[in-house]
Amino acid sequence: MIQEENVHTWFAACSTEDVIDNGGACVKYEDQQIALFYFQRRNEWYATQNECPHKKQMAISRGMLGSHGDIPKVACPFHKKTFSLKTGECLHGDVSSIKTYPVKIDEGIVYIGIH
Repeated sequence: MIQEENVHTWFAACSTEDVIDNGGACVKYEDQQIALFYFQRRNEWYATQNECPHKKQMAISRGMLGSHGDIPKVACPFHKKTFSLKTGECLHGDVSSIKTYPVKIDEGIVYIGIH
C-alpha cells in the first residue's frame, strides 16, 4: 500500500529489470542507502533502510526474502535478524525496527517515496 500523503519526493531508483526476482538491490538517494526488493512470489515491491540496526552494517539489501505467516520479511545476511518489509518491525523483538519507504512502478521504472 502506498501512503502518498507522507511522501515529499518520489525519486526514480532504477528500472524494474535492474532488481532480481526475490532479491534486493541497494540504491542511494542523497546520503541515504536504501534497500529495494522485488518479492516476485508475491508480485510486490518494498524499500527499507539498508543499515541493519543490530551491528550498524549496510547489509539489508543482500538479505533473504521470505514470509513469517502472511508477513513478507527480510533477514539480515550476517545476523539473521528478520524485519517486516511492510512495517520495518523486528519480528524477533530484540532489535530496533527499520525504516520503510513506499514504492510505486510506472512504465517499468521503480520510484521510492521519501518522507
